[in-house]
Amino acid sequence: MIRMGVHIRFLGGTGTVTGSKYLVEHDGQRLLVDCGLFQGFKPLRLRNRDPLPVVPGQIGAVVLTHAHIDHSGYLPLLVKEGFRGKVWCTAATRDLCQILLPDSGHLQEEDAAYANRKGFSRHQPALPLYTEQDARDSLKHLRAAHWHEACEPLPGWTVRFFGAGHILGAASVLIEVGGQRLLFSGDLGRPDDALMRAPEDPPAADVVVCESTYGDRTHPEGDVMAELGPALSRVAARGGTAVVPVFAVGRAQAVLLAIAQLKAAGALPHALPVYLDSPMAVDTTALFEHHLGDHRLSAAQNRDMARAARLVTSVEQSKAIAHQHGPKVILAASGMATGGRVLHHLTQYLSDHRHMVVLTGYQAPGTRGARLAEGQPTLRIFGQDWPVRAEVVQLGSASAHADANQLLAWLRRLPQPPRRVFVTHGELAASDTLRARIERELGWRAMVPEHGSTWLA
Repeated sequence: MIRMGVHIRFLGGTGTVTGSKYLVEHDGQRLLVDCGLFQGFKPLRLRNRDPLPVVPGQIGAVVLTHAHIDHSGYLPLLVKEGFRGKVWCTAATRDLCQILLPDSGHLQEEDAAYANRKGFSRHQPALPLYTEQDARDSLKHLRAAHWHEACEPLPGWTVRFFGAGHILGAASVLIEVGGQRLLFSGDLGRPDDALMRAPEDPPAADVVVCESTYGDRTHPEGDVMAELGPALSRVAARGGTAVVPVFAVGRAQAVLLAIAQLKAAGALPHALPVYLDSPMAVDTTALFEHHLGDHRLSAAQNRDMARAARLVTSVEQSKAIAHQHGPKVILAASGMATGGRVLHHLTQYLSDHRHMVVLTGYQAPGTRGARLAEGQPTLRIFGQDWPVRAEVVQLGSASAHADANQLLAWLRRLPQPPRRVFVTHGELAASDTLRARIERELGWRAMVPEHGSTWLA
């Protein structure tokens, strides 16, 4: 057992953009920063079923940077396997987890049931990682903290939350313990995002754990409207359907906002039907009204965004969309086409050249979204290979992540150089490219930790 100094054990989010989990240990106490599911390639997804190298009941507390499933989705399993502490996060993250986690459990139950009916699972029977009820049980552990105000998740440990942009409630987290200040960037948003506020300046820290999703690239010039408008006009002119895989939190609302603005400007026909086919995205959109101070939209702009689409909640309503003739736009989760209702829409429209698939952000390697972006001729859905004949458009300006230059700019705003920067939450090429730039341009010690490694802070 580690009892001296402050150590960080990297249990996820290293060499990949998923499964974020960072275990901070000091004097026999353990705090987990983020509790995410692995997604993408099967070898990564299989890690979700591997036992953690620490007994969940020996973890004293959890801190979440934000609610995306790759940062929060392992929480129901952690509780199911014996975690009994509190989970600290911002109020908006708490509210989003109350939507996302039960939905995650429900989808896993549905996927397991479908696999058992169709017999395409290698496991007999196929079992969900956790159930909807497991997820609801985990929600009892959530505790909301105020921005910038200190909370004490464990005796002698202080935690503060600072705005990170990215999505509603997303935070960078400063942990003070054992005389050390550890700053976890979380996922950083863009300073020019149309929906979310810019990330706050980081506080002073001895050690920084910084994400690197876009650590080896910069975003193109332009905005979502400039890319999305021509694409949707093109598919509407040929009478086709645009299927837009979106993350229910953040991306769905950003695309809705762009569509509302395009229609208001006359760049899209007002009569073009737009469907938001995700109960989770519908509920998330409503949350923006309750957290007006956490994003850029006024109350009026928020109402315009919410009215930009026909809200679809039931399965029957979702199935009925396919019977609506003429051009239309369907926004459905998930954003990388890893599950959810978007898969059913893809089976309807993917094989016809009149239609379109609009990818709205980063597609993790191994996901269906990444295969579409790569131009693969077929896409495997529900155990069947579907030919890809629809036009595939990938938006370069819709990402909610800071690019490499913006990540470096955020680091430069630290009041003083940290002792070390750990570069995480990126594919290896992205993480190592950012590490090299930090060392070369800032003159700081930086490294890319390996999965499962432990380092003295």
